[in-house]
Amino acid sequence: MNNFILHLKHYLFEIIPALVFGFFLSGLIYEFLPTSWVKKNLGKGNFKSIFYATVTGTILPICCWGALPVAVGFYKKGSKLGPLLAFLVATPATSVSALLVTYKLLGLKFTIFIFFAVIFMGMLIGIIGNCFPFRQKEVNQEFCPHCNEVLPHIHKRNFLKRMTSVLKFSFFDMPKEIGLEILLGIALAAVVASFLPLGIWIRNNLKGLFGYLFALIFGLIMYICSTATVPLVDAFIKQGLDPGAGMTLLLIGPITSFGTILVLKKEFGIKILLFYLGFISFFGLILGYIFSYLL
Repeated sequence: MNNFILHLKHYLFEIIPALVFGFFLSGLIYEFLPTSWVKKNLGKGNFKSIFYATVTGTILPICCWGALPVAVGFYKKGSKLGPLLAFLVATPATSVSALLVTYKLLGLKFTIFIFFAVIFMGMLIGIIGNCFPFRQKEVNQEFCPHCNEVLPHIHKRNFLKRMTSVLKFSFFDMPKEIGLEILLGIALAAVVASFLPLGIWIRNNLKGLFGYLFALIFGLIMYICSTATVPLVDAFIKQGLDPGAGMTLLLIGPITSFGTILVLKKEFGIKILLFYLGFISFFGLILGYIFSYLL
């Protein structure tokens, strides 16, 4: 129990800042990003929309936990499925800090490969995702509380009132929508971290195919942010893990979490969730093997 509490505290201290940033960013998007822009750039099933979502995801310095409220915010603005999935893959999988740590610990080859692998996965899942029958969120007409006109329209509100709206959406509406799923996901991750002894077993057993299977399973069930994954993978490789399996873990670990799984199921349904997990698993393994072959 003490070990579980320690891991739970660790996850909370690591995740809460990302969640706060993600919730706040979702509030800014909700308040200041016009619905018309979302429909134009993310609401169409074309290559341009997916490209924008992927590039936006790679730029934002937030993990999968922080990306969840932002993606749900896009969904509530009317985004189509493809750009949403591309955003959810690209955002947590890479960041400037993660790339710098990767270059320092694992070298230039790891850094270049993972950067382009993330772009490839984001674009491809977006293209395939747009082929799924998916009912977009019906965006109800928004009325300005001050003049009762349909939004968006030209109406001046002072900065304080707009920021009040941002904070309400960020720290009341969004936690109410997905807060329970995220807290449950954090608790489950702490349970796995507490009761899964890895040290000696990893050192003695993770070679060849077993290493890839471990990277797949461990990456799917554990929360590991993109930057924190790098030293973990470096340690695994030094203990004998195949570099390709290490690449698989780098690709899968930051993208998935229990929270992501629970929120995706709630917002988009079990079919979309299974497709999302299957895509990440398949291409995480394939790209890891390709990287090992290239080395």
